Amino acid sequence: MLRVTELRLPLDHPEPALKQALLARLGIAPARLRGFSVFRRGHDARKKHAIQLVYTIDAEVEDEAGLLARDPRLSPTPDMRWQPVASAPPGFTERPLVIGAGPCGLMAALALARMGFRPIILDRGKVVRERTKDTWALWRKGVLTPESNVQFGEGGAGTFSDGKLYSQIKDRLHHGRHVLEEFVAAGAPEEILTLSKPHIGTFRLVHMVEQIRATIEGLGGEYRWSTRVTDLLVEQDDDGTRRVAGVETADGERIAARHVVLAVGHSARDTFAMLHARGVAMEAKPLSIGVRIEHPQGLIDRARFGPFAGNKTLGAADYKLVHHASNGRGVYSFCMCPGGTVVAAASEPGRLVTNGMSQYSRNERNANSAIVVGLTPADFGAEGPLAGIGFQRHWEERAFVEGGSDWRAPAQRVGDFLAGRPSTTLGDVLPSYRPGVRPADLTRCLPDYAVAAMREALPAFAQDIAGFAMEDAVMTGVETRTSSPVRIGRGVGFASLNTHGLYPAGEGAGYAGGILSAGVDGLRVADAVGCGLTGFELPAERRWRGGETQGWG
Repeated sequence: MLRVTELRLPLDHPEPALKQALLARLGIAPARLRGFSVFRRGHDARKKHAIQLVYTIDAEVEDEAGLLARDPRLSPTPDMRWQPVASAPPGFTERPLVIGAGPCGLMAALALARMGFRPIILDRGKVVRERTKDTWALWRKGVLTPESNVQFGEGGAGTFSDGKLYSQIKDRLHHGRHVLEEFVAAGAPEEILTLSKPHIGTFRLVHMVEQIRATIEGLGGEYRWSTRVTDLLVEQDDDGTRRVAGVETADGERIAARHVVLAVGHSARDTFAMLHARGVAMEAKPLSIGVRIEHPQGLIDRARFGPFAGNKTLGAADYKLVHHASNGRGVYSFCMCPGGTVVAAASEPGRLVTNGMSQYSRNERNANSAIVVGLTPADFGAEGPLAGIGFQRHWEERAFVEGGSDWRAPAQRVGDFLAGRPSTTLGDVLPSYRPGVRPADLTRCLPDYAVAAMREALPAFAQDIAGFAMEDAVMTGVETRTSSPVRIGRGVGFASLNTHGLYPAGEGAGYAGGILSAGVDGLRVADAVGCGLTGFELPAERRWRGGETQGWG
C-alpha cells in the first residue's frame, strides 16, 4: 500500500470528495484504485475563515512501484504491527513483577502476558471503581484516602484526566499504534486510531482499564491490590554486581523475582525515598510549578475557530502556548483540558495539588489548562536526588494553608493577579474545582520568579488568544505534578544503571509524560524483560536511545 500525506479538503466537504481528491493526487483513473483507508485526520485552523481537514491516507493501487518512482511525496505504508521479541517456553515458571497499574505498568503487564510470562502486578491502590469512590470523597466531602486517589490505583493518574492519547515522542517502531490498538480492543472508540489528537475521557478510561485487567488475568497474569511495596530486595555477586531479588510489601510479605518493572508513577514519593536508600541510581530532574487557569470554553473556540466555533467535526478547541520571560524562565501551557474541570489531585495529607480532567464529550462550560514555569534542580534549595520532592511539598503545603486548610483551593482572578492584589471575590468565570475554592493571593503559593514570569506571560498569551488575560478568568493553585521529580537511571537494555533486573519505566522513572508515551515505554520495557527472562539479547533496534521516550502528551 501507499501512504499519501497532506491531503487537504474544506472542513465541511462531502464524503465523495475525499476519494476524488485522492485520485487527483495520485493522478490515476478510478479503476486503478483498489481501496483506501484514513490513517489520520487532523485540521489546519491557521486561517479561521478557511479551516481545512488534513488527511493521511493508505491506498492500494495498481502499479505502486511506478507511482512511487514518479511522485516523491508518496511512500510505502510502513508495517506498524507490534511483534514481541520473546515468548515463554513450555513449562516456564519464573514470573516478572510489575509495580504500578498505570498506563505504563498496564502495557508492560499486557505485553508480558501476551508473551506467556504471567506477570504479577502490584499496586498500592484499589480497583478502578473503588478508587473512583475514594476520589469522589475528596472532591465532594474533603476526605482524602492517601492510598486511593487521583494518583494511586488502577489506571494511574491518567484515569482522572482528559485521556489524551497523543505525544511528542520519537516512536521509530510504531509502538504508539499498538498501544492505541490495545485501547480500542479494550473498548476505546475506534476514532482514536485516526484522529490526530485523540482522547478518551475519564468514564471511558474506567471501562477500558477494567477490560485490560480481564485480558491480563485471562492470560495468566495476577493483580494484587492495596499492596504497597516498601522495600527492594537486592543481592550482590562476588564481583560486586547488584541484582534485584524481589520486593517486600507493607504487610511484610516477600515476593521473589529476578525481573521487576518499576512503573510507580510520578507521585510515589515514599517509593523514591526507599529506592534511594537502597542505592538505586537516580537523580533530581527538572520540574514545573504553576496554576490551573479557566476560561469560558466558548472564548477559546472563537479564538481558535472563528466562525466555525461549535462545529461538531472540530469539537472543543484546545491551545498550546509558550512564552520566554525576561527573567529567563519559560512559561507554558500543559495538559489543556477543553470543556473540562479542575480537580483535586492530592495524595498526601495537608498538601494541596490541582490537575485537569475532561469527559469524552468535553462539554463542560470551562476550558482549563495548567500554566506553569519551568524549573531546574538548582531552584530546589537543597541537594540530592530527592530535592525536588521537598520543593513540591513546600508549595503544596502553602497552597493548602492559603485555601483554608480544609481542601478548598486558593483561587484568584487574573485581573487581581496581574494587578498585584489578593482576590476577595470571583467574577463571571465560575471555578470548577471541588470541594471548592477560597479567594486568595496565589503569590503566597508560588516562588517570586514564577509569579514574575507568569505576570509577563499572560498578556503575551492574550496576543495569540484574544481574552486570555480577561479580568474574570480564574486561576487555581497549585500545579506541581507535571512530571516526576526524579529520573531513575537506566542503560540501553532499559535496566537500572546499577541494579540488574530492575527496569525503571514510564512517567515515575522520568521517561514519559502522558498516557501514550507511558504506554509506549511499558511496551519497550516489556520487550527487554522478555529477553532477560529467556536469556536472549534485546535486538539493537529495540534498545533504548536516551531521551526518545520523554515526551509530553
